[in-house]
Parts: sequence; structure tokens; C-alpha cells
Amino acid sequence: MSFFAAEIISAVKLGSIYSLIAIGYSIVYSIMGLINFAHGELLMIATYALWCLLAAGVPFAPAVLIAIAITVLFGLAMERIAYRPLRDYGEETLVITSLAVSVFLQSVCQSIFGPSNKSLVLPEFFSRIHHIGSVNISNMNVIIFVSTILLITAVGLTLRYSRLGIAMRACADNAKAADLMGIDRNRVTVFAFIIGSTLAALAGIMYTGEYVSFSPTMGFMLGVKAFIAAVIGGLGSFSGAAVGGFLLGFLEILFAGYLPEGISSYQTGIVFLVLILLLLVRPSGLFGTNVERS
Repeated sequence: MSFFAAEIISAVKLGSIYSLIAIGYSIVYSIMGLINFAHGELLMIATYALWCLLAAGVPFAPAVLIAIAITVLFGLAMERIAYRPLRDYGEETLVITSLAVSVFLQSVCQSIFGPSNKSLVLPEFFSRIHHIGSVNISNMNVIIFVSTILLITAVGLTLRYSRLGIAMRACADNAKAADLMGIDRNRVTVFAFIIGSTLAALAGIMYTGEYVSFSPTMGFMLGVKAFIAAVIGGLGSFSGAAVGGFLLGFLEILFAGYLPEGISSYQTGIVFLVLILLLLVRPSGLFGTNVERS
């Protein structure tokens, strides 16, 4: 039971991070039709920004806020320079552009910091362990889960009740009709990138704070897995992205913990297989709908 409880804690922790990244994917996709494969690089930027700030002696709390701000600026620059000029040229063009942006950011980071892994050491408070019976829970575990729930709730309420959130949902439902109603799609897209970049930055910081090691390529696989989570939940669905992230985290951790030793090393491949089987049954994901984009 103690092993099972530890696996559940690990699954919740990883699923929380996947959910935050997947929500950013889905929000941007719902408005632009863009599968932004450079979204994972925002995690990497936040982590390196925080690492540099802490190395320069900036206190932890201000360093986190500055790192998030830097990540948001990169996200906005990504949208303004790479994506907005090509928005009317089709989704395929945007996907290829996002891959190019991803490779470019990885290459620049490797040129500046080198390809080797680095370690992010957070204040001792985050690694403090609490013993509940035979189960160990760190402060970082609690922070990741609570922060994720609060962020998902805050973003959900923003999308549902704020004027910009309503405008975002209008653009997601029918972009042409939203234009006719006088909604500024550029402004809505900028707001979507601000939300997505902030969530990505927080996810990257929490992931690295938990697993310590990071590198210039850390964001790519995390981004791909979060994209899978968004597809499982239904690409473009806010609630689907949140649920898909947790589901993917549980699948990955439980497969690694309970499959035979010779098979568990293929956990990522097995997760992809589960995705294929799910899409054969539910092509639009768990919460998605087969609606043609306009």
C-alpha cells in the first residue's frame, strides 16, 4: 500500500504539470488552430531564466516573478514575429513554423549555456519531507498539486466570466463571426499567449524544482507529452486538457511502477499506444467535438 500511495503521489505530481502545459496548448489551438510545438521551449526559457537570476543573487520570490515575465515576453515575441504574419496561410504553415521556432530556441540555448544538464537548487523549504504513515510527501509535492488546482480554477473562471475570456470563447467557436461582432482577434490571441506562457513558466519551474536537472532540450519531450494529454482530453477543450494531463500522468507512472521490469522501460511507447487506441474509439478525444473550424 505504501508503494501504491507513493505511485499515486508521483502520478498526481506529474499529471499536474502535464495539465498546466496542455491547457496552454489547448487555449492557443482553440483560437488560432495552431499546434504550437515551440510551447515546450517556454518551460526551458523559464527554467534557465530562474537559474540565471538565482545565480546572480536575486531572492527566490522576485526571481520567480521575473522569470515568468521573461517567459511571457518570449511567448508574445513568438506570436508577434513568427505566427501572426502567417496566421492566414493555413494550419500546416503554422505547425512547420512552430517546429522551426522550437529548434531555433533550443539551438540558441545550447550555444549560450552548453548542451550539458544543469541543476536548479531551490530553498530548503521546498524539499522538506512530511511523513504520513509510511508515505513521504515533500512541500514541493503539495505546492505543485495545490498550485495546479488554483491555476486551473482561476483560468477557468477567467475564460467563463471575464470580457476577454468570453471573447476568447467566441473566437474559438467561430472566428469569422467574432470578427463581424467587432472582437479584436489580435488582442484575444495576445491574451491567450499570456495565459499559456504563464502556465508553461510555472510548470517548468515546478518540474525542475521537483526533478532538479534540466537542459536545453527539456521542453521538447514535455511539450510533446502535454500535446498528447491535450489530444486525449480533446484538443481545444479546456476541461479536456486538464483531465488529459492527469490521465497521462497516471498512465505513465502506473505503467512504470507495475509493468514487468523488461517492459516498464517502454512506458512512453505504451502511452502512445494507449493514445492510438483511444483515438480509434474517440477520434476527437474524451471531451472534444467534431466541429469544423471556421
